[in-house]
Amino acid sequence: MQLSPDPEPLLDTLATPVLQLDAAGTIRNANRAAAQWLGVGRRRLIGLPVSSLERDSQRLASALGQAGSDPLRLRRMPMAFPGHDRLQFADLMLSPQVDANGACYWLEAHPVDEFPGEDPARLLPSALSASLKGLAHELRNPLAGIKGAAQLLARRSEGDALELTELIEGEVKRLAALVDRLLSPAPPRAFEPLNIHGVLERVLRLAESDAGWATRLQRDYDPSLPEFPGDADRLSQALWNLVRNAIESGATNVQLRTRAEHHVLIGDAPHRLALRIEIADDGRGVPEDLAERVFLPLVSGRAEGSGLGLALAQQVAREHGGSLSYRSRAGHTVFTLLLPLPLDNMDASND
Repeated sequence: MQLSPDPEPLLDTLATPVLQLDAAGTIRNANRAAAQWLGVGRRRLIGLPVSSLERDSQRLASALGQAGSDPLRLRRMPMAFPGHDRLQFADLMLSPQVDANGACYWLEAHPVDEFPGEDPARLLPSALSASLKGLAHELRNPLAGIKGAAQLLARRSEGDALELTELIEGEVKRLAALVDRLLSPAPPRAFEPLNIHGVLERVLRLAESDAGWATRLQRDYDPSLPEFPGDADRLSQALWNLVRNAIESGATNVQLRTRAEHHVLIGDAPHRLALRIEIADDGRGVPEDLAERVFLPLVSGRAEGSGLGLALAQQVAREHGGSLSYRSRAGHTVFTLLLPLPLDNMDASND
């Protein structure tokens, strides 16, 4: 792409979104089409790291670090202005250049429809709302029956059997609350102080019942972690989805690990302290053809899968101001949930 010494007038004649980046990947210029595509004014783009526009991926940041003299093409990149929910998908062309100010890059975005006619960020509620409400209505009666049976068993049980019936009652209660939310949506519940290890132990009890002897479940907890504000039911749901995916991938070992992490970036926001939860397994891993879309609704690597588990887990992470990411190869997959921790809670735990 040959541009005049003052590229802005020419850039604004292009219908293709174009960004000019400096050598560090900071946006130096943007044309009108790029601003309209991302739904913001041009001035809001200037000075941003271009990697902050990349959603749930590090491919663009990696490409900037590896770019040579030849253009690089990145297909179906999920892009969004920081803080905006609406995803835009595009094939990106990254072209290194040298101008009067030194080395730079030109980034062209060629928008594509990942889900024609739908916004992926809103695909789940728009596509499934009516079906889920109908299903929720039908679930009420069997849930009531299961709850009654569990209560009868609890009166006749003791030891491990009593603990399992209490687990059944707790899960029925959680499902009933989910059914109620589907039928009568209400504002999210206020966060309450919770211990992440209590949440993980609840998930492990479910996993032990589901996996049987085929999968070894391991704990690697940091006992110094403090309580933090959150929704225990929602986090249980998200983490159970991650553990169940690991079991269903054929894993023989699944490890639940917790750590405190200092000076971490979650999205584009720096945090002095965060909780790191890792679900690691030795299963088959994420299929290569799904690597770019694994967090999108209705995308599954199994014929019998719903494709909702990871999308819901990511939504729960965002509700808590956190992020969900993964790295995967055959025999080693790690899903990482990062949640910001209030520093005053950590200080109190160390008193």
